[in-house]
Amino acid sequence: MDYSHSPPRALGGGGGEEEEVGIECGKWVELPEDVMASILKRVGAIGILANVERVCKTWRNICKEPSMWRSIDMRNLGDIWDMDYDMVKICRHAVDRSSGALLHINIEYFGTDDLLLYIADRSTQLKSLRLVFCQNISDEGLIAAASKIPLLEELDLSYCSFSKAALEKVGHCCPLLRSFKLNTTGYRYPCIECDDEALAVAESMPGLRHLQMFGNKLTNDGLQAILDACLYLESLDLRRCFNVILEGQMGRRCSERIKDLRQPNDSTDDYPFDSRFPHILWSDEEDYPCRFSDIDFMSDDDNYEFSFGSNFTEVYDEEDGWLF
Repeated sequence: MDYSHSPPRALGGGGGEEEEVGIECGKWVELPEDVMASILKRVGAIGILANVERVCKTWRNICKEPSMWRSIDMRNLGDIWDMDYDMVKICRHAVDRSSGALLHINIEYFGTDDLLLYIADRSTQLKSLRLVFCQNISDEGLIAAASKIPLLEELDLSYCSFSKAALEKVGHCCPLLRSFKLNTTGYRYPCIECDDEALAVAESMPGLRHLQMFGNKLTNDGLQAILDACLYLESLDLRRCFNVILEGQMGRRCSERIKDLRQPNDSTDDYPFDSRFPHILWSDEEDYPCRFSDIDFMSDDDNYEFSFGSNFTEVYDEEDGWLF
């Protein structure tokens, strides 16, 4: 029997269309149930709940099994406002389907404190949590959730915004952490230095084997703290961490200690996100790129008046053109 064609999509309407779905689905239901479940899992949580489980009764029964929901991938393109369905509701429904057996979950763009706590309350066996571009999750929300998932081994907080204190709390709440990703956009200039996140890792995550800090502002001091505290570290990704200088003793220590070391200027071809950074045109009168520096270094007490006649340069991206 030929299974080379793609699984059918759910068809709307009634009558003949429903019969076509039944005939098409009939070829697939002859597969062993475990094989069919393995195939359907690859569609992802959104595809299953929005389409696949509506195709036929057999598929719906398979999709209701808790074993189908040990891993929930809510990957999307970030266009959640243009979608025809509510991502939060779909995610909650998927978590409910897991019946407490959830081990891995990936949430992108739509995470909130309430949703994260909903997941944590119902997933005490969770081992892997990935939150990407979830700017609506607060320090308090992250800490509250972390306190309920002590078996967590893998954590990805890329392109989110959390304080040093919050990261430390998470590390203490999840002592089994083996992999941590804290990625952000890497800028070569201005040279803003900040070791807060590196120190949070060093002070609360001693069991790490894998650490990715793409685009971080840590310096050699922060890196030194990580190396001193995380004695089991096997892989370390420091791409676009331009404040780190891997020369001399530091360079030798990293090379000898870390099996898989990615240095600040290493290729980003295998990086899963957009790794471009804007090209900043320099001012003839300043030692730093004006467009970012005056703003980034401004304190709360400083009062600047920006006028049309200021000597700010523009930010230009080779593909997107003028950004400001």
